Amino acid sequence: MRWIRRIRGLPYLSLGYLFLIVCLAVFAEWIAPVDPNLQNLRGAQMPPSGDHLFGTDQLGRDILSRMIYGARISLVVGISAVALAAVIGVFMGVTSVMVPRWLGDVIMRITDVFLALPAILIALAVAATVGPSLINVIFIIGLVYWAQFARLVRGEALSVREREYVLAAQVIGSPMLRIVRRHILPNVFNTVIVMTTLQLASAILLESILSFLGIGVPPPTPSWGTMVADGRPYIAFSWWIVTLPGIAIMLTVFSVNLFGDWLRDRLDPKLRTARF
Repeated sequence: MRWIRRIRGLPYLSLGYLFLIVCLAVFAEWIAPVDPNLQNLRGAQMPPSGDHLFGTDQLGRDILSRMIYGARISLVVGISAVALAAVIGVFMGVTSVMVPRWLGDVIMRITDVFLALPAILIALAVAATVGPSLINVIFIIGLVYWAQFARLVRGEALSVREREYVLAAQVIGSPMLRIVRRHILPNVFNTVIVMTTLQLASAILLESILSFLGIGVPPPTPSWGTMVADGRPYIAFSWWIVTLPGIAIMLTVFSVNLFGDWLRDRLDPKLRTARF
């Protein structure tokens, strides 16, 4: 991955791609050529052409329109789920440092349980239990990824807690909430921002996996993962149904990861990586 990040201008190219995806998601109603759920069985499985730039699927729905609306689902789920995970993780990580040691150890053992289990296993178990829906997917992904934030924030908070100005604030009797608000949270903010960016790619990919397996965002809501799953039986003679949404997932995850790595290099003074 590092040799890829050395290519000059590539992070800015990925940022431009992400900006395009955001614009498509926000203005989907005005950009999409037709209704993404409009069916035309007579025009089913048409290859890319002037009438349908990305072709049509097995029900005659315009793939370009569905991909544009699918970008909205990916971004809404990814951003909402990672924001939820960050809030829970930061709260648990900071709390584990400021409470009595035994209680902090209990919080960290719970965190270790979530870190020990594969994310996809937890997501599949919970999703199969609560059923598919947009809100459920957001909460499931937030539940999966909060532990990474908690572990990272705890390490940063432990370091900050031992600094002289924090010890001085404790000596003069500053309330614990004031210490957290004025000293600890500002010092872990950069770390949380970078972690949020990196986890966003994982959240988008996990949402696509859940939708692909039929326990994510339910149809007829367009989702890139659902589009790949629906087109899988027709891949031999209608390759565009599967390939184009798959490329969208790949490029989005790659771009978010690349931008997250670049942002980490810029915000973390401990890293001595090459600048773009």
